Amino acid sequence: MENTMNKSVWLGLILVVFLLFQACAKKVIPFESDRKMRDFNPEYADFDYLSAKAKIVIEETSGKVTRGTLNLRAKKDSLLWFTVSPGLGMEAVRGLISDEKIMIKDRIGNEDINLSFGEFKSLYGLNLSLDLFQNLLWANPPYTFDYRDRLVRVGQAYELTQVRDQVRYFSKVGTSSAKVSELVSNSLDDRGSLLASYAEYQNIDEMPFPAEVLYKLVYQSPEGSQNTIIHVEWVSIDRYSSPLSFPFRF
Repeated sequence: MENTMNKSVWLGLILVVFLLFQACAKKVIPFESDRKMRDFNPEYADFDYLSAKAKIVIEETSGKVTRGTLNLRAKKDSLLWFTVSPGLGMEAVRGLISDEKIMIKDRIGNEDINLSFGEFKSLYGLNLSLDLFQNLLWANPPYTFDYRDRLVRVGQAYELTQVRDQVRYFSKVGTSSAKVSELVSNSLDDRGSLLASYAEYQNIDEMPFPAEVLYKLVYQSPEGSQNTIIHVEWVSIDRYSSPLSFPFRF
């Protein structure tokens, strides 16, 4: 039963993109904008390579609370690399997500994952992609707005409803930040749901990046419905033009 639970927990972490890590903390500069987005034109993160650090707190249905750090590197539209540490410098998990597959090395539970996105969908019924992971991380709409979507301006925010691959996404995009402030996602077959609340943004080279995020995931496991809450506090985000390394080996 413990092995099954480990798989469920890691699946939950994958969905919310477990990203961020230990840090020589920099002072977070809040993002303040004096412009208003008159037409729907979200601002997407601009970088070649990126390194980020954050603190995380994970709360599980059982009441277990885990505090740790994550370390993230990214090559835009190509790779997401991360390590997870529960403390004392010990690496618990290392992962690499490309545009083709998901690879995770679990050094504690030995529940490794090495699957293409097609194989992942066949096993778990979830259609994931690198692009979707990136958008959930950086407070972007899940998918690029097109004719299939419903868009309404309500006060100081746009409300965007999108349906893709039997999943409904509802996003609120602020007119001042041009970023998602709240995302609610539900599978149409009631297999699970995800809520993401981006409480604050920080100024990184005059662009808004998330500073504090709360993810709530509800999913099904053999033990029944599971709820996982993940609080993420980004402590540093750095953009680079020169390549970073992405070491990974099973």
